[in-house]
Amino acid sequence: MKKIVVTLGLLLTLYTLHAQTNAQLDPKILTSKKIMDQFMGLRFGMFIHWGPVALRGTEIGWSRHREVPASDYDTLYKAFNPTKFNAEEWVKTARDAGMKYLTITAKHHDGFCLWPSAYTDYDIMSTPYKKDVVGQLAKACKKYGIRFCIYYSVLDWHHPQYPVDNPYDTTAKGKRPDAHMDQYVQYMKNQLKELITHYDPYMLWFDGPWEAPWTKEMALDMYAYLKSVKKDVIINNRLGKQFAGTGSSAAVFLGDYDTPEQRIGELNMDILWETCMTICEQWAWKPNDQMKSLQTCIQTLAKTAAANGNLLFNVGPMPDGTIEPAQVTRLHEMGQWLKKYGAAIYNTQAGPYLPAKNYAATRKDKKIFIHIFENPGPTFTLPALPGVNVSKVSFLNGPSLPFKQNATAINITLPAVLPDLNDTVIVLETDTPTMRIPLLKKDQQ
Repeated sequence: MKKIVVTLGLLLTLYTLHAQTNAQLDPKILTSKKIMDQFMGLRFGMFIHWGPVALRGTEIGWSRHREVPASDYDTLYKAFNPTKFNAEEWVKTARDAGMKYLTITAKHHDGFCLWPSAYTDYDIMSTPYKKDVVGQLAKACKKYGIRFCIYYSVLDWHHPQYPVDNPYDTTAKGKRPDAHMDQYVQYMKNQLKELITHYDPYMLWFDGPWEAPWTKEMALDMYAYLKSVKKDVIINNRLGKQFAGTGSSAAVFLGDYDTPEQRIGELNMDILWETCMTICEQWAWKPNDQMKSLQTCIQTLAKTAAANGNLLFNVGPMPDGTIEPAQVTRLHEMGQWLKKYGAAIYNTQAGPYLPAKNYAATRKDKKIFIHIFENPGPTFTLPALPGVNVSKVSFLNGPSLPFKQNATAINITLPAVLPDLNDTVIVLETDTPTMRIPLLKKDQQ
């Protein structure tokens, strides 16, 4: 009974701190603790940035008015015909990578919609393809047990009622003087209700609230509205004005979790967060884009979990609707690693060791998982955990390892060659539920 009380007490404390970031809202409408605990336990998801811009191989949204003239960008949909798109193949790629959820850019900053919307003709049904991409993905995710999520940009540089046309031109030429933001906000509500009603997303991933037309009051109203449509839909913090990865600070933001971008967030046991990062360099497809090594991919996932965050890992499919074979292979390789070491990632929490240069730690129940990123030599030394006895050390799903512990250190004997050069996981079994163990401080490590 004591174990249960302490664990629940800790979790309630964490959630209370999380909820305080939404003090502007009625706490009754915030996403439930049960749903957020489930979400954070997933640890690994697929982000997909895709649309007609793939025909140019430039960045989605951001290349409009820059690499691609708006007159060209805004008509790309007329040639967008991804005949090789297969929703089940995308979802199976995510599943085989060990990913537990999938987030598709239903509408990016460019305003193009990947579903047949009743509120605009700038959508997938106006293309030669004429099939519901969002709907096909939602159906495939349900079939393969992947949680389906939707990205929706607050910005819409294409919509006639959104005041900004060109974010790179701060003069009057970059604005729409006759735009009506109130009408655009209603358009957003209509589309978001449409998306929730038709596709029942697990999570809504917003982006783009930095522009002046979108206000804090609009964000508060929108959060409350979305909760009236679906109570426990998860909503990231980019609906509100403070969006760009608060890290270890206790900054106030609107939403259910924080979203550091293209970097691993700092260890934080109080604020829930998810790193979004690209498998290559560009979010949307780019010819000959530089892909991350397998070691970098695996260690990014492990370091994210060891800092108590989720990883939303992005791919940009090609114009024909397929994901580049090299990216599929890399994701499959990550999945093979997770088949062996997934217990050290899923449903774990960070600590009690702080992330270090050559290793990081996750924990669950009475086990501490040590992710070794560099071969330390014949002896791997960890600081002792005050008041904690280690009863066994072993490779995860492998043999036991000799070790000695004293008041200051745990010395583990390792073989000359580690089982996995990308990330070898060893397990410390303790006599204490590991979530009772305080995080070590920097001077202890």
